[in-house]
Amino acid sequence: MSRIRLHPSGRTVECRDGETVLSALEQAGYALPNNCRAGACGECKVKVLSGQFDQGMVLDMALSQSERKDGYGLMCMAKPISDELVIEYGTADAQPKLFPPRENVLFIVTDRIPRTPRIVELRLRPLGQPLRYWPGQYVMLGDASAGAPPRCYSIANAPRPDGEIVLQVTRVDGGPTSGWIHDTLTVGSMVKLSGPYGTFIGDPSVDSPVLCMAAGSGLAPILALTDAALRRGYRPPVTLLFSACTQADVYELGLLSYWQAKYRNFKVKVTLTREDAPNHLKGRIPTILPDLFPDLSGHAIFTAGSPAFVESCVAAARALGARDDQIHSEGYVSQHIPETLPADRLMAVG
Repeated sequence: MSRIRLHPSGRTVECRDGETVLSALEQAGYALPNNCRAGACGECKVKVLSGQFDQGMVLDMALSQSERKDGYGLMCMAKPISDELVIEYGTADAQPKLFPPRENVLFIVTDRIPRTPRIVELRLRPLGQPLRYWPGQYVMLGDASAGAPPRCYSIANAPRPDGEIVLQVTRVDGGPTSGWIHDTLTVGSMVKLSGPYGTFIGDPSVDSPVLCMAAGSGLAPILALTDAALRRGYRPPVTLLFSACTQADVYELGLLSYWQAKYRNFKVKVTLTREDAPNHLKGRIPTILPDLFPDLSGHAIFTAGSPAFVESCVAAARALGARDDQIHSEGYVSQHIPETLPADRLMAVG
């Protein structure tokens, strides 16, 4: 067993004998850009400040001889051989690099599932190279020639090897694009996605309890974030508060119940705003939040839904002590144009 120390935070991660640094970081909940996981692409390159490691077989085009002399290594193949390995992984570096967006990527609608009277789920498979994204990001979908201007929709699933993307779309009264999606798209339809966009991916170095708050199809990015976090072994408590008007508006309860049964640190609570029902809370989240979480000073907060919902949840969380640097929000309905991603967060294209 070796210890990986992250500089400058000083946090440590245990690495089993024979395990790669990348694998150990992911098991501990830390994200590091990577692609091939075979020493060929160079995306997981970091500087090793001290300690010894077995680099394994990697390509010179991914890690040059000069970079090796300067102390850099590819963490997808690197295995510590000293008691401690110190690598550069500071607070800013802990934020994963974002994948450069692509435009008009062809997908086929492989399934179409009505989730509620107003929300339909589309399952989309890419015809070519999959879109790479981080959980919590969104894509643009539409067809201007069909009178459906591209609109932004959050991705509801964590990345999969087959590239499938799941979107959950709320029908907006008078909305041409949501109407096109609900009334025109069928299984077998070909569509074009652009993206990914958005920075609602949180801080992967967070190791505090997490509170997620979602309403309507704002649940989508929360599902993707939660799925990814639980599967990579996130240990602190994670609570999801999901708000719906009535029982008919509650969806994905099966998946959420599965996660609750499988992961002891995950809890889901549903609250209804317009009716009473057994096993559900009653009332808007900002109203009931103080009774559920009197002190949020130690929590990371993730909230998604309509801008008004997000604004009220953020205000309620702040009133209970949540710190601004631990609050992550996504008011998805207002996103009619893609977000311009910060250049210093974009992954280099080589």
